[in-house]
Amino acid sequence: MFEYFYHEIFRSVIIGFGTLFNKIEIQHKNDDGETFSKIKVPLAYGPTQKFLARLEQEPDLNKPVQITLPRMSFEFNGLQYDPTRKLTQTTQVVTTTPEGEVKKFYVPVPYNMNIELSIMTKLNDDMLQIVEQILPYFQPYYNLPIKLLGNLKQVKDIPIQIDSIDMVDDYEGNFDTRRTLIYTIRFTAKTYLYGPAPDASKEIIRKASIGYAAGTRESAERDVLYNVTPRALKEYDGDVVTNLADNIPRSTNIIPVDDATNIRTQTRIYINQELMYVRSIEGNKLVVNRGQDGSPTQDHVLGSSVYVITEADNRLVEPGDDFGFDGSFDSF
Repeated sequence: MFEYFYHEIFRSVIIGFGTLFNKIEIQHKNDDGETFSKIKVPLAYGPTQKFLARLEQEPDLNKPVQITLPRMSFEFNGLQYDPTRKLTQTTQVVTTTPEGEVKKFYVPVPYNMNIELSIMTKLNDDMLQIVEQILPYFQPYYNLPIKLLGNLKQVKDIPIQIDSIDMVDDYEGNFDTRRTLIYTIRFTAKTYLYGPAPDASKEIIRKASIGYAAGTRESAERDVLYNVTPRALKEYDGDVVTNLADNIPRSTNIIPVDDATNIRTQTRIYINQELMYVRSIEGNKLVVNRGQDGSPTQDHVLGSSVYVITEADNRLVEPGDDFGFDGSFDSF
């Protein structure tokens, strides 16, 4: 049942998360408002307790420095399945390798990664500068683009949200004791896990031939060979060509789009589960036949995605799909 595969999804999300905070700096100004010091805040992966332990080893300010503040650390510390983002069993992701090989993945599984960012400073103004550079970007999500499937052409936005913020000021003792302000910001990264990647080109019928004798049962006049190739009745590869430029009622066969440059006549387009045949193009208006191959004729709203059914879609027809056929008779 199980086979080895490793897409480095968790690793990619953790690294991507860290890059969000690796350019934060603080500035110190004199009484005239002039900046006399700029400090880039160091960032490291690891538990907060490790850095606090270094502080506690020599808390006396008169001793040599053990750790320099300010400092930030982050740690991946939890993982939960997210049923609210569960996809249907037939959901697929189709992508290609840099070499052009088609890969198809079934049913990515939604998981939430819990990540903590800890900020440690000595001065309250340093802390406020750092926090103010982080919080405005999360409203409440920040979409982080991640290549979840290694070198494959599949980039997905991973929503990262702030769950909570804890503030601790552990200043105790006399005036020679080091003071440490600690803010802990807890995040949830909503990612997906993918299984092994079969070769999509091996999972569908490329061409079928049916031979039979034409004529009566008693006397066959000639042999006929009927060749068929799968023809997609919906869009598979996810490439949006353009968008609708207006609301489209089901009664019209003129489809205005934002840009018809990449659409050709005698091709098929796909909008919201409706398949259409493009008869002619006038500027950015398509003259089409609606509801092709039994697809439902329906109203469409401004901004809907317009897809073109290409050979790439034909190659990705799902096994068992009730696809259409392009056929030709060859007699011999």
